[in-house]
Amino acid sequence: MVKKINTQWLRAQNKDQYVKQARDSHYRSRAIYKLQEIDQKDKIIKPNACVVDLGSAPGSWSQYASERVGAEGRVVSVDVLPMEPLERVLFILGDFTEAATENECLGYIGKQGADLVMSDMAPNLTGIRTTDQARSTALAELVYNFCYRALKPGGDLVVKLFEGTGTDEYRRLLQARFTKIMTRKPDASRDKSREFYVLARSYRL
Repeated sequence: MVKKINTQWLRAQNKDQYVKQARDSHYRSRAIYKLQEIDQKDKIIKPNACVVDLGSAPGSWSQYASERVGAEGRVVSVDVLPMEPLERVLFILGDFTEAATENECLGYIGKQGADLVMSDMAPNLTGIRTTDQARSTALAELVYNFCYRALKPGGDLVVKLFEGTGTDEYRRLLQARFTKIMTRKPDASRDKSREFYVLARSYRL
């Protein structure tokens, strides 16, 4: 059964237009096109900016961000999984919710703070919808808490959520600190997926 499922998954991957496009463009995963669509619509990554990529591996979002910020910008990437080096990207191997990793990340960001925090993270799935939903929301809340220390005033946040219990409450949480909250569902998100992205703009202290 496992072999059959894997074969079906591989066949679907090989037919996926975004997988093919990522391979042809030398991006590390199809997820690049989710961020690209959001950025093209909302102009969230600017030249010379400081961008933090939480849960960065394998690195396609960091790849795209490093191209957009240019040589004078900074991309700080964090993941518990190893990631192959990228030019102009500072990678931290560790859990961003742990103090040592967070402090290392903040040291790279500097006192001026980050212009953008972005997270395409998802929890390890159990297959139990209520459990997975709760874990997803809890992870997004940790990303929000990270913004307290990382984002500069006026900075933005992009975070992945899954539609379900807790998402409305999370939006209200963001409203306490951000001027504008928007929902984005990029074309590159799979049709069957409940994932979407919240874009929170202009962070307030």
